[in-house]
Amino acid sequence: MKTKTILSTYWKIQLIGWITASLYWGLSAFLTGNFIWKMGVIDLILDVSIGITLTHIYRNFALKNGWNKLNLKMLLPRIIFSILILSLLYMVLIVGKLYVVRLLIFKNETVSFLAFFQSVQLQVFITGTRLMSIWVLAYHLYHYSRLELETVKENARLSIIIKEAQLNNLSAQLNPHFFFNSLNNIKFLVIENPDAARRAIDLLSELLRNSLNSNIGKLISLDDEINLVRDYLELEKIRFEDRLQIKIETSVDLSKRLILPFSIQSLVENAIKHGIEKRKSGGFITVKVELENDFIKITVQNSGKLSNEIKNSGIGLSNLKERLLLQYNGNASFEIIQMEDETVLATILTPSK
Repeated sequence: MKTKTILSTYWKIQLIGWITASLYWGLSAFLTGNFIWKMGVIDLILDVSIGITLTHIYRNFALKNGWNKLNLKMLLPRIIFSILILSLLYMVLIVGKLYVVRLLIFKNETVSFLAFFQSVQLQVFITGTRLMSIWVLAYHLYHYSRLELETVKENARLSIIIKEAQLNNLSAQLNPHFFFNSLNNIKFLVIENPDAARRAIDLLSELLRNSLNSNIGKLISLDDEINLVRDYLELEKIRFEDRLQIKIETSVDLSKRLILPFSIQSLVENAIKHGIEKRKSGGFITVKVELENDFIKITVQNSGKLSNEIKNSGIGLSNLKERLLLQYNGNASFEIIQMEDETVLATILTPSK
């Protein structure tokens, strides 16, 4: 089986660049009427060979000495010195090439090498300086742009890692907070209603099992989040009995939509703690999930009064705001407001895709 040899981008650019330069010189000679095909072909081959050889040696030297990692202040004097050396070498090689080729073509040439060198050295040196300056500057500009691109990619990767770490840290706060509150609720049932306490312990065990089986640092389906909310509200219903009325309405396919874990549950827990729990008569909690334009709209409405202290404090709500900001880069929103008839409404809007 034959294997294909594919030229790297570097070698393609080298060949195209030096061949183009040599063809330009050949075209100039052709237009002036001083073009000889045999000489043109030999010049093309040797010009390309000399140009590639000198620049490739420079490339290897620069890579070996780590010049591509130097800052501009340290690199600039090295570039100037290198261009000078490359130009001198180019001048010597090209003048030598021109002299030898002319000896081969014009066999009766009697001009000495020294005389020929003196006659063309300045012109060839200027040409070499121009070519080597373009090549060296283009080479380092390419590597500088590559370095900048890699830096941007690395910064983006680090930003993602930091964001994921923040999300995981925030989510990790919720589990102990959630289960501490649930155990607190069960504590009151143990003496007052042992049967209800046993049922509550079963529900809490199920909640714990589901939580441990999922990665709370990632998005989960709305279906899983709603099931968590149902179990939590059933747990609270055991404690509040008739003092708590529950309603959950959904008008979207819950299995195909994703959401931050413990997001709706945090709102429901907040409604219980700061709303239902503070009212002798209890109250209601209504959870609603629907599509609104290109967003998933989640509302939790409950009986109670909203104060600035409740609105701006606590692990649940502040945690939720920060997680929404990190996960959706500012494209999600959270709002909690006081409505009429002692009703509080909390709303989450997240992109539907």
